[in-house]
Amino acid sequence: MAVVSTLIGIFAPIFLILSPFTSYTDQILSIHRTRTSAGFALDIPGIMLTASILKIFYWPGARYDLSLLIQAFLMVGVQMTLLKVALDNRPAWRGERPFTEMGKSSVVETGTGRPFDFWRWKQQRPYWEYLLFLAFSLLALHTLLQPDGSSLYTRLLGGLGLSIEATLPLPQLYANYRAQSCKGFRVSVLANWLFGDMMKMGYFFASEPGRVPWAFKLCGMFQAGCDACLGIQYWLYGEGESTGELDTRLT
Repeated sequence: MAVVSTLIGIFAPIFLILSPFTSYTDQILSIHRTRTSAGFALDIPGIMLTASILKIFYWPGARYDLSLLIQAFLMVGVQMTLLKVALDNRPAWRGERPFTEMGKSSVVETGTGRPFDFWRWKQQRPYWEYLLFLAFSLLALHTLLQPDGSSLYTRLLGGLGLSIEATLPLPQLYANYRAQSCKGFRVSVLANWLFGDMMKMGYFFASEPGRVPWAFKLCGMFQAGCDACLGIQYWLYGEGESTGELDTRLT
């Protein structure tokens, strides 16, 4: 067991740091090559960007493992690339409806059911404005509060960021269920998620006490369960043509 723990302690941080590239490079290239992001849940980069930015600002107070911080920075870069490629190649209908009467509320107008059509915007600019607003707002709060590890703000920030990240598989689970197909979602992403879950759980629980906060462990276990459900969907549906209702609001 000591040898296994040592190997996990050596290789798991390297895997975690490289995981943004190993998990999403194939998805980026696939969307770019096929010129469509249909079947891919656009919420994935939204969730990962929000969670990663929150985790970056969580670090000054919590001082969690450095490899997780490096991973968060790299994840921001990779997910911004994925978001850009997905937006450039999204199908024509993305929540907006033609010939909508002026003055109607956005939720009624698009039928997304989200306030202000959050993360279902027609133009690309609001996506980047949201990310800038989030980052600069957190920077201002940190400058003002100067939080430490014991502050309520730090605990809330970490809990929020990790909870958001734990929901990562849910939009894709729902999209696959509605379409009765996993077409558009790369099996390489799923494979990396599942392997990453094993590596993370091994690393989190093999690390010395206090090095990895319990919030990481709890959210990691929830996400691992959801990733396992995605694996079951791939076994049931495969990557065949959609046999159900593909809701493009999810992609």
